[in-house]
Amino acid sequence: MKIMVSACLAGENCKYNGGNNRNEKIIELISQNEAVLVCPEVLGGLPTPRIPAEIVDGTVINKDGISVDKEYRRGAEQTLRIAEREKPDIIILQSRSPSCGVNQRYDGTFTGTRIDAPGITAELLIKNGFQVIDIEDLQ
Repeated sequence: MKIMVSACLAGENCKYNGGNNRNEKIIELISQNEAVLVCPEVLGGLPTPRIPAEIVDGTVINKDGISVDKEYRRGAEQTLRIAEREKPDIIILQSRSPSCGVNQRYDGTFTGTRIDAPGITAELLIKNGFQVIDIEDLQ
């Protein structure tokens, strides 16, 4: 089986704060399957670490009020191209991210409030017919 995974879940330090979301279940899956690691935010040209961002009225804005929407959408498109090329059986993404959140993301107020809506990349992958699951649904 071929899986595509948010790189932070595999322990890559690409999270906004410079850390990762290493998940032992993902590490196990990677060891047993062919895996493709992606970080849409890095693919879109954003640095690590970076200022946290959320989707505000349909546009990705960082906590300083600067639009990073172009980078998020470019990263989503790059991730889609990789998925189309690699044809993963399943894609597993990080929860609540403005890129990768599948079931939920933060609401754009930078208060930790969640809403039931996908991130930019997750939504694009789903619309293009890929089987995408949230890491929390895997556990």
